[in-house]
Amino acid sequence: MKYGLIGEHLTHSFSKVIHEQIGDYVYEIKEIEPENVKAFIESKDFLGINVTIPYKEKVIPYLDYVDKDALSIGAVNTVVNRDGKLYGYNTDYSGMLALVNRVGIRVAGKKTLIIGTGGTSKTATAVVKDLGAKEIIYVSNIEVPGAYSYEEVYKNHTDAQIIFNTSPVGMYPKNQGMPIDITKFKDLEGAIDVVYNPIRTNLVLKAKELGIKSEGGLYMLGAQAVYAYEHFSGNKVDKSLCDKIYDSVIKSKDNIALIGMPASGKSSVGRVLAEMTGKTLVDTDEEIVKRAGMDIPTIFKEYGEEYFRQLESQVIGDFAKQNGLVISTGGGAILKKENVTLLKQNATVYFLDRSLDLLVPTEDRPLSSNREAITKRYNERYSIYLASADKRIEGDGTVDEVAKIIYEDYVK
Repeated sequence: MKYGLIGEHLTHSFSKVIHEQIGDYVYEIKEIEPENVKAFIESKDFLGINVTIPYKEKVIPYLDYVDKDALSIGAVNTVVNRDGKLYGYNTDYSGMLALVNRVGIRVAGKKTLIIGTGGTSKTATAVVKDLGAKEIIYVSNIEVPGAYSYEEVYKNHTDAQIIFNTSPVGMYPKNQGMPIDITKFKDLEGAIDVVYNPIRTNLVLKAKELGIKSEGGLYMLGAQAVYAYEHFSGNKVDKSLCDKIYDSVIKSKDNIALIGMPASGKSSVGRVLAEMTGKTLVDTDEEIVKRAGMDIPTIFKEYGEEYFRQLESQVIGDFAKQNGLVISTGGGAILKKENVTLLKQNATVYFLDRSLDLLVPTEDRPLSSNREAITKRYNERYSIYLASADKRIEGDGTVDEVAKIIYEDYVK
């Protein structure tokens, strides 16, 4: 390949779509087994590559030149082949610094906790040192010199004010993981998670729920790619490109999730939104029927509501991990908080708030089959819809009108 990314497990990578927006080249994703890294690098059969977990340190001995900043950090994420000589750089530093500045976290004078001890941890260390961190504490789930166990951190270091997660915990496909319990850190002011798939990890979502400044690694990924392109091409680029790349990628990857009462128009609005955005529509109720091999009233009659909710959670869990979707959910999807959390990892969640008198009960909705039932569901769930949504949308208009409101909010 001419340009690309090497690493061990890369099915989650967004790097191809990012690089091919920055430069005029084909960018390939190449998984390499640990024992083959040396041979690949020494073959020099590339012009420029990025390096990710777990090879940022391993490639260094095979390079002819390592930039002093990368050498100081002890990790390389960008390698350029110039006339048969291999040059190593670390653009993760600039990308991470750009992310910290974007989030508005003040590291100076703060006790900082770094989760993980690999190459990205070394980059985070360099960044927070340069930003004037008061103290740096490392935590790892394996014994590493200089790193504390989670038990020791929970016992002695819950006064940390800034947290950086540089581990892969919470990364696709194991989205439900969270590297640390941030509720134990009462002085916490900011949290950075370098994981970018899902877009919003459980760590980021929990921090935001607590009112703590936080963001995942997607902006960092785009920014470091822009800086890598400078090394690949030898050309300086306007750093505003970092914002443009981020906006473009998040709009293509982020899902739109629709929640709301039965008969509020989620499926119909979803179909229009899918056409407007070019995203793929997923109707979770339709998917449940397909998997169960029977309609929803029959599922309720033969197996009960709890069985239906289990199927619903499985379907939401499967599709919430994907990107570029419009997800229309069933009216009761918000009854399980874990469903909402999974949706929010890769979606902006919109509540279609349609007035009760416009909601028409139908027999194919077991819990909303008559006026009394739908009124009861409305009163039970309304506050949950509000709490679950990122945005409340007035839903009394036509399908096209409601879809247009969501579309204009989403693309702004």
